[in-house]
Amino acid sequence: MSRSMAFLLFLVVTIGGGLAIGYITLPGEWYAGLVKPSFNPPNWIFAPAWTILYVLIAIAGWRVWDRDLTTSQQFWWAQLVLNFLWSPTFFGLHQMGFGLLVIALLLISIVGFIRVTWASERPAAIMFLPYLAWVAFATVLNASLYLLNPVV
Repeated sequence: MSRSMAFLLFLVVTIGGGLAIGYITLPGEWYAGLVKPSFNPPNWIFAPAWTILYVLIAIAGWRVWDRDLTTSQQFWWAQLVLNFLWSPTFFGLHQMGFGLLVIALLLISIVGFIRVTWASERPAAIMFLPYLAWVAFATVLNASLYLLNPVV
C-alpha cells in the first residue's frame, strides 16, 4: 500500500469512525437529565474538540505505521478500539460505571502509546498530548457523573 493511500485510510477510519459513532450515540434526553458537575463543558465543544483530536490521532497512527513501530501500533489500535467503545457504552447503554472502566483503560493506552513512541517517533507522541489531556478531563467528568447520578 502506498504511503499516501495509507495516510488517507488512517484519516478515514479514525475521523469517519469517530464521527459516525458520535452521531449514532448522541447524548440525548438521558444525558440531558443527568446531574452535572460545575465544570461540565457546553455540549457544542465536543464535536470540534474530537474532530481536531481525531485528525491528530490519525496522523500519529499513520506515522507509527509508516515507521513500522510494532509496539506503538499495538497501543494505537488499542486506544482506537477503546475510544470507539466508550460512546456506545456511556451514551448508548447508559452504563456510566462500565464507561468509567473503558475510559480509564483508554487513558492507560494513551499513556502507553506516548511512552513507547516518545524515543522513536516523538512527533507522533507529541500529537497524543492534547488527546491525553482531553481524555484525562473526560475521565474525571465520567467519574463525577457516575458519583452524582448513582442510580440513573
